[in-house]
Amino acid sequence: MPIVELHVLQGYGPEEKRRLCEALTDAVRLVVPAAPEAITVMIHEMPPENYARGRRSRAGAPALADPAEIVRDYLRAMEARRTDVAQGFLGDGFTMHFPGAPPMSRLQELIDWARPRYRFVKKSYEGFDAMQSSGSAALVYCRGSLSGEWPDGTAFDGIRFIDRFEIEAGKITRQDVWNDIAEVKSTA
Repeated sequence: MPIVELHVLQGYGPEEKRRLCEALTDAVRLVVPAAPEAITVMIHEMPPENYARGRRSRAGAPALADPAEIVRDYLRAMEARRTDVAQGFLGDGFTMHFPGAPPMSRLQELIDWARPRYRFVKKSYEGFDAMQSSGSAALVYCRGSLSGEWPDGTAFDGIRFIDRFEIEAGKITRQDVWNDIAEVKSTA
């Protein structure tokens, strides 16, 4: 039964502590073959006045936003066609890569590229997976199925997709998309 103890400065709320416990449990499971309920995580909080680095007391850094929630909010805005809101989730140098398309950096490019391909698309999600890359970006994968209408008004559904997002400093900097739209459309 693995036991993980974490020491942090006071100031993180219950939600941040829940996220820490889940992330540490998942990190242990990448190496140790233990069920989640067999892994214990204990968080020890320390008052800032009881901690010093470089001869100075320090305060804890604010918690990072949950990268999966950033992606969910962005995708909700896109589905609602609130591109002004969706744009606010994108960082400098943002690029998106869709099957059969050149890299795009503006949401209007995506809208223009998609217009002759389908009237609209909705996503049903099977799950979101968030992790930290070895670099500075957090990674979020979401997967599920697409439904919508082809340009002639014919409905489609059940098309598999997976999206990969990179998040840095709370902003989406890259989106990669894989789906079976071309395969399904060629048989429709």
